[in-house]
Amino acid sequence: MFCYQCEQTAGGSGCTRIGVCGKNEDIQSLQDILLFGLKGIAAYAFHARELGARDEEVDAFMHEALFKTVTNVSFDLNQYLDMALRCGGINLKTMELLDRAHTQRFGNPFPVEVDTGTRPGPGILVTGHDLLDLYELLKQAEGKGINIYTHSEMLPAHGYPELKKFKHLAGNYGGAWQEQKKEFNAFSGAILATTNCVLIPPENSYLGRLFTVGITGIPGATHIKNRDFNPLIKKTVSLPGLPDAPGKKIITGFHHTAVLGLADKIVSAVKTGKIRRFFLIGGCDGAKPGRNYYTEFAEAVPKDCVILTLACGKYRFNKLDFGHIDGIPRLIDIGQCNNAYSAIQVAVAMSKAFNCTVNDLPLSIILSWFEQKAVAILLTLLHLGIKGIRIGPTPPAFITPNVFKVIHDNYDLKLITTPQKDLADIMNK
Repeated sequence: MFCYQCEQTAGGSGCTRIGVCGKNEDIQSLQDILLFGLKGIAAYAFHARELGARDEEVDAFMHEALFKTVTNVSFDLNQYLDMALRCGGINLKTMELLDRAHTQRFGNPFPVEVDTGTRPGPGILVTGHDLLDLYELLKQAEGKGINIYTHSEMLPAHGYPELKKFKHLAGNYGGAWQEQKKEFNAFSGAILATTNCVLIPPENSYLGRLFTVGITGIPGATHIKNRDFNPLIKKTVSLPGLPDAPGKKIITGFHHTAVLGLADKIVSAVKTGKIRRFFLIGGCDGAKPGRNYYTEFAEAVPKDCVILTLACGKYRFNKLDFGHIDGIPRLIDIGQCNNAYSAIQVAVAMSKAFNCTVNDLPLSIILSWFEQKAVAILLTLLHLGIKGIRIGPTPPAFITPNVFKVIHDNYDLKLITTPQKDLADIMNK
């Protein structure tokens, strides 16, 4: 553990074995888990509030849970475990709030093919998560000969009817966030960062054409205020145009309303043995070695199984051709990380259709984690009692062995091993 929460820390620098207050590493671990979960809730609640949606219960929990982590408030392990699970429940409520705000404003997403190439002429690349920022930019750039491209977690924007109607929403450029320094440098147009994950550009690269908005900020970049994108538009038309370079088509937009529209076909395919199992393979991507596990796992999934995916982890395999089963795509991109709510709704609907619990469904969950929002979503799944989740590529450093054991014993949470071993264990159940 490491704690420098109060003035009395050991040596005036930090307690590393046990706090002078008596706090041990397990309490420290649960406090960190709770704080990371709250950060995830804050991200989703912020987006919802920007769209005019808020919930008093969510706000009240944020205050209570933050107070829980104050020095000398609580040393009760069971209380912290309960609070972490409550955090998962509140995150579910927050994701539902954001989903409703998105669909009320932009319509229910539907499956759509998205080009990954570029059109000739000026272009703006939009990264992050904020659909409202993208919408306002599309409105202001309309009729000005500028093409708008999505990047990373903005890909699912193409499935929303009120965004799709803009003809200059041209496609998706690049992949997950960790490739942005290379991809942004190769993109000749302007770049808009709406939320995380945005990185500080290398020297002598694209900083002069990088813009931020809202909570984002990069030293030297131009910050947009009040969603007035005129400086961004003006800069864009002064830059070299993009080439005419069509790319591979990828599919997104499988909101739970769209997937449930296929419910009868899916249920029939399962009952007749044409679909043997579903795999949810998703989460945050990153640059650390070992993440090729998710590509290899997806490639090895048997052809009578369907893959659900969400968040930027999908870029590990979303350009691969997985084909169809009786017209049902074998790769179903549900959307952004917050669209974990849609994945949960699909699982709940399937459990009702088969008259069983979610844990009894032919469904396996394999997650990649990187940052705080992934913690919030994992807590949501545990709050719902979902067992047997695999997580990787490495164990979270903030979870102590004792805390992990408690989660493993109660929810069978386990770390990934190899694609071959994990897939064999799953299929041989």
